[in-house]
Amino acid sequence: MKVAAAITGVASTAFGPRKFADRTAISVASEVVAAALADAGLERSQLDGLIVHIGSPRGADYDVAASLLGLNVRFAAQPWSHGRFTATVIQHAAMALEVGLADYVLCLASYRNSSAGGRHGTKTRSTFHEYLRQGGGPHGETPHAGFTAPLAGTGMAARRYFDKYKISLEKLATLALTQRRYATLNPLAAMRKPLTADEYFNSRYIVEPLRIFDCSVEVDGAVAVIITTADRARDGRKPPVHLLGFQGINAGPNEFGMGQPGLGFNQAEVFDYVAPGGDQMMYRMAGLQPADIDMLQVYDAFSPMTLWAIERMGHCKTGEAADWIQNGRIDQNGELPLNTSGGMLSEGHLNGWPQIAEIVRQLRNEAGERQIPDAKTGQWGTGLGDALIFGRDGVQPGALA
Repeated sequence: MKVAAAITGVASTAFGPRKFADRTAISVASEVVAAALADAGLERSQLDGLIVHIGSPRGADYDVAASLLGLNVRFAAQPWSHGRFTATVIQHAAMALEVGLADYVLCLASYRNSSAGGRHGTKTRSTFHEYLRQGGGPHGETPHAGFTAPLAGTGMAARRYFDKYKISLEKLATLALTQRRYATLNPLAAMRKPLTADEYFNSRYIVEPLRIFDCSVEVDGAVAVIITTADRARDGRKPPVHLLGFQGINAGPNEFGMGQPGLGFNQAEVFDYVAPGGDQMMYRMAGLQPADIDMLQVYDAFSPMTLWAIERMGHCKTGEAADWIQNGRIDQNGELPLNTSGGMLSEGHLNGWPQIAEIVRQLRNEAGERQIPDAKTGQWGTGLGDALIFGRDGVQPGALA
């Protein structure tokens, strides 16, 4: 399969904790939708597809969004209200375009992530009921075992990973420090104050071995992305950003979103996981290899998740990511710049949508001080294997093979 979809318009708010506490998700969405339409040079009436992520109670469901935003769509969808479906939303938009369900699909993320209730694990959290379902919560909370927040599962998996591969925990600091440097160059980021190594190592543990700076920053905000066919996108106001390849999310008894396969925590088996390298569907669709990727954006709710995503995307072998990110490799002029807008650790946790906007801006040469020189391709991925590969206009599937 060759993909024939492209992003033609994008817009986002600035991000910050409780930034929109006195506003509704729809009022914020209205702003970014209007800005994305202007970015694309489209009229609101041309939007005939809508996929919302995330819906109520933090945001607005697709039917409410369509009604209040004045959209008349013939295709609508909405995934489960959790963060791992960013790539899934874009993939569904591309497939809807492929079969003619819509001509222009609005992918909308507008919600008050930090204004919707209390902390994870507390009864005032709007999604607390999710943690009590059969089998525990969606992130390995397993409250019957005393875990009531996502970080607990990540901390356990991280400890197992670092011990298994005999990795120094100090190497984890590179992620928080590098992403904060990027965020200081991003006017939309929530955390723009410079972070030093001393501040990182002197910060408190939340769930050992993970410190506060290993945790993403909950923010309010919104992002709108308009996707259409590659041919239509070339008539847009800005250069199109082409979707070159993708692959879906993995699930099963040995998949755990907060840990690498095979570690055994919240998984059925313990085994030596072998990262798949470049022989993956997204690379075959795009006609590319990992070495052809100019920047990588990953789901980094907690910093170890970045290491697992790097390995699963095929950029290094299993157990090597902590060493691989050292010595400037993920810096702005490095081999593979990583989470160049600050990522969830510093720009803000809006489930990856700010990072999708960042890919578009980088490939359009609109990223300002943090612009990656001559960026032709960008990748989004998670530790569960779902991924997207984008290319700037002129980079078509197989063009770099």
